Amino acid sequence: MRPLRYSINVTLDGCCDHRGNMPVEALQELHRHATENLAAADALLFGRVTYEMMEAAWRLSTRTETMPAWTEPFARTIDAAKKYVVSSTLDRVDWNAELVRGDLAEAVQQLKREPGKGLFVGGVKLPLALAELGLIDEYEFVMLPALAGHGPTLFAGLSKRIELQLVSRLEFASGAVAMRYVPRR
Repeated sequence: MRPLRYSINVTLDGCCDHRGNMPVEALQELHRHATENLAAADALLFGRVTYEMMEAAWRLSTRTETMPAWTEPFARTIDAAKKYVVSSTLDRVDWNAELVRGDLAEAVQQLKREPGKGLFVGGVKLPLALAELGLIDEYEFVMLPALAGHGPTLFAGLSKRIELQLVSRLEFASGAVAMRYVPRR
């Protein structure tokens, strides 16, 4: 069974709003890390909001603004990736994507049963639903050395406590720290 991995950048005060300015060197190392994460998955799983945000920013065939050269590996990796989109409001998707309909638990369990090296989920709302269902196999929180003071917080409204065990830690020159956890079973 292929694992479902979740990764997100979060500030020290628990916010995951990416509108804040960061030094270019920090952005470069975080983009490299995110590219490695995406490349280690067979497919990406997004909710509608994250899918539309990523498509607007990273779809190469429709890009209208010039991005820094150091973003190109990430752009190529996410553009080429197979994507599954969980949405009850979208009628269709493209950009190497397929809609996921029906029972979320059944649909994700079926995707996990397919052969491969893993699935990658991003966003805020969909991971909350997947955590509630016990379907996330690995959590990665990339702690940014900043306080945002605004933006959504992770897992707001989670109905039960999920105990996690630290399995790895990676420190970046910028002071960001990527911590990977697995649920204690």
